[in-house]
Amino acid sequence: MSDDDSYEAMLAAVQAFHDKHDFKNTGGEDMTYRVALMAEELGEISACVTKGKDKAQLGEETADLLILLIGTAIAADFDLRAAFWKKMDVLMKRQSRMVDGRIRVSEFRDMGAE
Repeated sequence: MSDDDSYEAMLAAVQAFHDKHDFKNTGGEDMTYRVALMAEELGEISACVTKGKDKAQLGEETADLLILLIGTAIAADFDLRAAFWKKMDVLMKRQSRMVDGRIRVSEFRDMGAE
């Protein structure tokens, strides 16, 4: 992995994009707007999968979502890398189950346990 592939490089590139378009002062960092954009990208990823698009197009749409996620961390001022590793620690401790023929990893809270 080169330095250009580091999380810091990706974070700096997305920050430069936000700065170039003045997202902070033009509504581009509004959380409701960002969630809508992420939902739009998920729809485009879904279309790639369900319509059998090639891997390059799936990669492009997934990169759009990653850029939005990194930008959301910038806009909301949190450390996405730290949040990722904290969540991975939690996920690695969870159990898995087969649900409808597919693996599912979750807390599996029983409905009556609350």
